[in-house]
Amino acid sequence: MPADLVEIAALIRELAEYEGLTDEVTFDLAELDRWLFGPTPRASVTIAEPDDQPGTVAGMALWHWTFSTFLGQPGIWLEDLVVRPEHRGAGLGQALLTSLFERSPGRVEWAVLDWNAPAIAFYDSLGATPVEGWLRYRWTTEGTRQPG
Repeated sequence: MPADLVEIAALIRELAEYEGLTDEVTFDLAELDRWLFGPTPRASVTIAEPDDQPGTVAGMALWHWTFSTFLGQPGIWLEDLVVRPEHRGAGLGQALLTSLFERSPGRVEWAVLDWNAPAIAFYDSLGATPVEGWLRYRWTTEGTRQPG
């Protein structure tokens, strides 16, 4: 919901701080609002609230739809999953992932930093597995040449 935008931005910053990537957080709040809640959203956010504290934003999953040509069906790419430290261990992360899994025909994918042992252990506990044989690439406008 647009009313959650400030909390979403705060969670993004908290995640970046945990991952040591604060220098990479350069979003403009109005642009974030546009891409999450504007007329043509490009990503979605699912908010986690503790059962005993309704209205408290404890975490989020920021995600978007993908499509597998080989399977011929959509899936979900989980861009960010974050649960605030004081709410970890209460099942909110699993609830967020389960909610995404239930929206898709059964395929949710994401990346995890290779040093993030707690997250890797959590994902392993769900039965998720790394995708062997694939490298993740990124093409940006800075320092790269355009095709052609």
